Amino acid sequence: MFPGDIVEYPRNKYFSHFAIYYGEKDGVPYVAHLTSRDSDAKLPLFGRALRSEVRLDPLGLLGKKYKVSNMLDDDFPARDFHAVVKPAIDDMMGREVTFDILFHNSEHQATLFRYGIKKSGQIETIYEHIMPAWKKLFEKKEL
Repeated sequence: MFPGDIVEYPRNKYFSHFAIYYGEKDGVPYVAHLTSRDSDAKLPLFGRALRSEVRLDPLGLLGKKYKVSNMLDDDFPARDFHAVVKPAIDDMMGREVTFDILFHNSEHQATLFRYGIKKSGQIETIYEHIMPAWKKLFEKKEL
């Protein structure tokens, strides 16, 4: 694993959590990831959490099962970690951002850091199943 690699933590059949390998601090490997500020908070209905942030945590804290998943390397060049990615991560640390499962999830944040583009393959895969259920709520102005 190298600084700037995307680390994927499988969560269930459909979703994974994503982070960027940041490197070691005092011999402990760390990752940067988009997460809720309130550790006990669940994502509210429709996948939005207003109080989220990019945080550094030890690699193993997010899960024992993980893998390097630089899924867009064939399509986009990885940005230089020390010149671009690390300063971007450091700049985002502690800033309050909105987590949105469709438009700004941990995979979007990881690809934005590594490639400079927001992309979520897992959302693209399930989007056609989510939207019919949500479309009715949009039309009724319940969402």
